[in-house]
Amino acid sequence: MSSTATEVVRLLTVNGGTLAVAESLTGGLVAAEITSVPGASKVFRGSVTAYATELKHRLLGVDATLLAQRGAVDPQVAAQMAAGVRKALGADWGIATTGVAGPAPQDGQAVGTVYVAVDGPFADGDGSASGGKVRRLRLNGDRAEIRMESVRSVLALLLAELAGEQTGNERAQDTERNGGF
Repeated sequence: MSSTATEVVRLLTVNGGTLAVAESLTGGLVAAEITSVPGASKVFRGSVTAYATELKHRLLGVDATLLAQRGAVDPQVAAQMAAGVRKALGADWGIATTGVAGPAPQDGQAVGTVYVAVDGPFADGDGSASGGKVRRLRLNGDRAEIRMESVRSVLALLLAELAGEQTGNERAQDTERNGGF
């Protein structure tokens, strides 16, 4: 269990939030990392491991035309996976991983090309047009290293959002305590 996963579970618990995970190249490692944290059952709704491209469409609602034109390793695919799992599993937050862990390139993308995404209750439109945030990663290492760094990266992206949400709430509470100033 990582300190990042522990902090994600802690912040979700404090904020009363829930999480759903959509995974491709990580094959369940993100869900395993989250569920290794004691108390995760309070916040973790579940996960979908959509390793096959057609399952990204069928189970997560990723646009079939997008998948046909760009393949599964694409920032919009990652964003739609995160939004789709959030909706499908009824969670406040959705995160997703898609990419190429190797040994060979896929969909014209080099080994180590990974997209991680988070979709959640963003304030004031600070996310992308789809309401989510996506990060492109260019990772080095073997298959196992690429997969583990993808897990770390998607959890770090979520943690940054949750920490920002916590900071925003604390600022609002402090403003109220100080008479609105």
